[in-house]
Amino acid sequence: MQPGTKIRSLREERNLSIQDLATNANLDVQQLQLIENEEVAPSLGVLIKISRALGVRLGTFLDDQVKSGAVISRKGDEEKSVSLSSREASQHEKLAFFSLARQKADRHMEPFMVEVKPGKPTNPHASTHEGEEFMYVLDGSIRVEYGKEEYILNAGDSIYIDSVIKHQVYSADDKTAKVLAVVYLPL
Repeated sequence: MQPGTKIRSLREERNLSIQDLATNANLDVQQLQLIENEEVAPSLGVLIKISRALGVRLGTFLDDQVKSGAVISRKGDEEKSVSLSSREASQHEKLAFFSLARQKADRHMEPFMVEVKPGKPTNPHASTHEGEEFMYVLDGSIRVEYGKEEYILNAGDSIYIDSVIKHQVYSADDKTAKVLAVVYLPL
């Protein structure tokens, strides 16, 4: 089941109108309709807002064939995973998120493979949400704006941040970077 379909299903289970969910998640009704109809994929920030408004963990929307115990992600699996960025959002944000370990039931962390495309995001709004994030640069270089600070990270570097502080990630040069990111969102 795709994220939009799961969102609609959970909203209906809770007897929420689309207007109620949009209001609770601080989203536009039309944006939520596009997501529920699988016309666009929600960005990570939008998915976090929706998960909070529905009272579920972020991974609920990414779970595929849920299982307990160990979950293995093989090289190349991220290419088959659900991307959390629509083409339009990916172009706009210069980021593409691919869920790893989406089959793991009851997880408390969300691991992602992130492609950071060249160029600074055209979205002037930095991300902010509850929780923590860990990012490890696998390939290339990234620039991380964190509060009033700015950091350049190269392959092999990592950063651990409190997500409540405004942050934004973009490529530090004209090449695509690849980052392993783990997000923790408390319930």
